[in-house]
Amino acid sequence: MTTTTPKHYHIFGQGISQSLSPTIHNAAFAHYGLPHRYDIKACNSLQDVKPLIDDPAFGGSSVTMPHKLSAGEFCVQVAESAMRLGAINTLIARSIDAGDGTLKREIYGENTDWSGLYSLIKEHALEEGKQVGLVIGAGGAARAGVYAMAQAGVKRIYVGNRTLAKAEQLAKDFEDLCQVVPLQFPSILPEAPDVIIGTIPGDAMPQESFMGMFDKKKGLCIEMAYKPRVTNLLAVAREKPTWTTADGVEVLLRQGFEQFKLWTGLDAPQAVMRKAVEVATGSKVGVTTPL
Repeated sequence: MTTTTPKHYHIFGQGISQSLSPTIHNAAFAHYGLPHRYDIKACNSLQDVKPLIDDPAFGGSSVTMPHKLSAGEFCVQVAESAMRLGAINTLIARSIDAGDGTLKREIYGENTDWSGLYSLIKEHALEEGKQVGLVIGAGGAARAGVYAMAQAGVKRIYVGNRTLAKAEQLAKDFEDLCQVVPLQFPSILPEAPDVIIGTIPGDAMPQESFMGMFDKKKGLCIEMAYKPRVTNLLAVAREKPTWTTADGVEVLLRQGFEQFKLWTGLDAPQAVMRKAVEVATGSKVGVTTPL
């Protein structure tokens, strides 16, 4: 009988004491009978947790703000998507053939923020290749939103931000992938979007800021913030019964599914991971779809 060596997985970041990631990943490990453990390691710098990364038992980690931009210094290789986004949210410890019959250990950097969004767009957006997108915000999460939309075939993406210069820079960074149009937000949009991704804090703008964005009969609204659970953007979106919506916990789960597969090579037990979050939060998790 083959035994699996226990591995240690962590989340590195600040303000993460209430993170749901241990709930999500430990439920998945238990489902497969794996002896691994995932825990929270708050840190001011990734240098503070370097001994954990160097530990032979280190299997990988989630990386959250403010450390996504500095995680690359610990990686031997970084995925193209993570380089393009300028941010790493996942570290993976890999054993690589050293060429002399031995194995060497390397840390690989990935970004699953965009791929979680991509999976939602591919599953729920309509008329592939014809959608108009809107990303609200111009920070790191917004970069993931634009990249996910572009990879999903959204033909034109508006980036709305209070500071127009930041939206203009983001648009320039991705202009080779698709048409990206910066605009000051809130404002009247040049055309109604089919896919909307919110990347700003959930209460940063009042509900009035999001009125008039849901003129299309059907569409998809994804919220990356999950505090509060129903943000001002989601509250407005859910007044439109023909629109599909996904909250920040759903986004967290989606990127977690991708992380689990990267770490273990196994398909994420999605129903198990969802159930664990529902038990922990006392509320239903999932995408709301039109009746």
